[in-house]
This record gives sequence, structure tokens and C-alpha cells, in this order.
Amino acid sequence: MFRWGILSTAKIARELVIPAILDSSNGVVAAIASRDEARAVDLARRFGVARTFGSYEAMLASDAIDGVYVPLPTSQHVEWTAKAADAGKHVLCEKPIALAASEIDTLIAVRDRTGVVVSEAFMVTYAPVWAKVRELLAAGTIGRLRQVQGAFTYYNRDPANMRNRPELGGGGLPDIGVYPTVTTRFATGREPLRLQASLERDPEFGTDVWASVRADFGDFEMSFYIATQLANRQVMVFHGDAGFIEVKSPFNADRYGAEEIEVTSRNHAESKVYRFPDSRQYRREIEAFATKATGGEAEIFPLESSRANQRMIDAIYRAATHGGWETV
Repeated sequence: MFRWGILSTAKIARELVIPAILDSSNGVVAAIASRDEARAVDLARRFGVARTFGSYEAMLASDAIDGVYVPLPTSQHVEWTAKAADAGKHVLCEKPIALAASEIDTLIAVRDRTGVVVSEAFMVTYAPVWAKVRELLAAGTIGRLRQVQGAFTYYNRDPANMRNRPELGGGGLPDIGVYPTVTTRFATGREPLRLQASLERDPEFGTDVWASVRADFGDFEMSFYIATQLANRQVMVFHGDAGFIEVKSPFNADRYGAEEIEVTSRNHAESKVYRFPDSRQYRREIEAFATKATGGEAEIFPLESSRANQRMIDAIYRAATHGGWETV
């Protein structure tokens, strides 16, 4: 069993990742660390975890864990991913793992030097939904893909929330802009060549709260928008000359509606719905990572793909400053 250490008591760890580890077939939560050990103790009692630490450094120095999950604020991801790897621990870091592609180059170098497994926690790439979309596209189900459209929005104006604090790495693109980009790249196996973008920032927070993007992938075009101050919506559509695929609740399973794929033929004469009532994408992510870290065969999200995805986000910020085409 892979022994996980949880580096902080963040909400995503409490609500999604620790339950996924407990549900997994090959992992256990061996320890929880917090700079406020009382918080670690409270969380450990909730989940029946035997060991706690009052500092991240103490947990990384312990031989009681094999690897860590890092759900810290975004601005601390690179620092603690590198520290954990240097301590000989495997690392699954919450997305985005960095705020610039050049920072991921640094992490690739650390990974290669230490020999540990390091991966960004894009749970969507482990979801049966997205495996099915990739399969349908590869099979030519909708003919020639010409257009991808997407949206991911929610409403949050809490000034204390990390997403609205630039010093913690907040902003719409780091938080949710990475999802339309990574799923399109994952499903098609293609990378963007250039893009255009518009962006707005909140005058109070300074974070980006809305972005609209048009990206040229060569054979097809992608357009999507994201926002942190709009009504909740998620959708991804892959449109070909023989039909289209609509992915409903594509990123947060079941929170934005049923987790389904609907495939519609060119003239709407045929329609087929694929339903995924129990995808457990976090459990699948946890199990794949633990399998890889213990020497087994498993496909995990590699840092090289993290770098490619961040290059696209970096290009969106650059393009938004002038409105013209920007090379990715």
C-alpha cells in the first residue's frame, strides 16, 4: 500500500482527495501535516489517520510516508513540490502546478535528478468521460473535427478566497482556464499553434475574472470562455462534419448536471448518450499515481504535458495585452 502524506488541510484535500485515497485499492493516508498542528489533529481524527506533523518539513523528513499530495495555495506549489522531491518523496501536486512554463522546467529537472514520480493533479485525464471522448474522436465518429467550444464559469467574490488573491496565485485562468485547454489537448492529442485572447481583471482584487480565447490547432479551431463572476456553467463541444459530441458536466462530475456525453449525427437523425454515473475520477487518479510510484504500469499526467498546458495559459496572458495572434 502506498503511504500518502497530505501537505496541509486544504478544502480539496478534506472533501475530495483524502476520501479518494481511503476509497482506493492501493493507498492509505499515513500522515497529515499543517503549520497549525491542531488543525492536522482535527482532520486526522475525522478520517482515522494515525500520524500528524506540525510542519511540512517534519513530514518530508519522516520515513512514515512514501509520497505527498500538495493542495497548498498555487503560489507555493513549485516550492513544496521541489522540496518534497528533494526529500525523496513522490509528489502529486494540485493544479496548476506552476504559474509559468519556465517553473515547470525547473520541476522536470528536479524530477529527473531525484528519480521520484512528480505529477500535476489533473483528475479529468483519468475520467472515463474523457477517455471515451478521445476514443470517439480517434474512431472518426464525428468525421473531421473542425471546431471545439467550451465554457467554465462560477461566481465567487469572497475577498478572502485564494482565487481572488493574486499573491496566492489566484485568478480565473490558473484556477479553471486550465481545464478547457487540458481536456482539448488530451482528447485530440494536438497542441495549439497560436491564439488570440481578451481578458478582464477585477478592479478590487486585481485577478483575472473573465477571459475569452480563440486558439488555432491547425486542423481545427478552439474557442472557449471562463469566468469567476458569472452564473455556474460547464460545457465542452467537439464539432465535426459528420456530427458533434457534447460533454456535459465535463470537469466537476455531477456538480453541473449529469455526467454524460451526447453524440449527435450530422442531420440529427441519430443521437446516442453515454452516461458515467460512478466515474470516481479522483480515485482513478490516486490509484494510477500510486501504481506508477511503486513501479507498476500506469498512465499518469506527465510534467511535459503540464509544461505544454502552461505554455498555452502563458500565451493567453500575452495575447490579451495586444489582442492579436500570439504564438504558443
